[in-house]
Amino acid sequence: MIAEAALPALAAWANFYVMVGSSAAALTGLMFVVITLVTDSERERRSRDGISTFSTPTVMHFCAALFVSAVLSAPWHLLIHPAILLALGGAYSIVYIVRIMLRTRRLDGYTADLEDWVWYTVMPFVAYGTIFAGALALPIIPVDALFALGAGALLLIFIGIRNSWDVVTFLAIEVVGKAARSSENDKSGG
Repeated sequence: MIAEAALPALAAWANFYVMVGSSAAALTGLMFVVITLVTDSERERRSRDGISTFSTPTVMHFCAALFVSAVLSAPWHLLIHPAILLALGGAYSIVYIVRIMLRTRRLDGYTADLEDWVWYTVMPFVAYGTIFAGALALPIIPVDALFALGAGALLLIFIGIRNSWDVVTFLAIEVVGKAARSSENDKSGG
């Protein structure tokens, strides 16, 4: 193996990964706050399935973007080391998304529409595949690989933002609808 200095290749990306990593960390924290605020002790099993299918993967996307950013911000001497870590992370994440696809198919009480399939499974699969491919290419063609890794991490941030909004609006509508039904039942005496 040819020893190369990884620092010059990664130095040009330092600000990008600080920005992406910081955003991912902040958005992960916000997801915890949102889930805590909307969690109701009366939620049924289907709600847990919904959280496992829609909210947990969104947190995973933010954490994966943070992971990519942290790995590529470290002062590596050889690009093979971050390549191995990122390839393992990418491979794990691809398997995870396949599990989410299977879980989405088995949901009770909610049928995912085309938009859900695209944003919760297809787009993350593409992002993680891009990260995996970028990781494999990192020691061979670092300039192109760093663009692929950056694109994958940034795509995960945008997917996470969009999916967070989708989950929050869905839960807000569900809570408002539940409150309206409860109010109607109270007025009708039932």
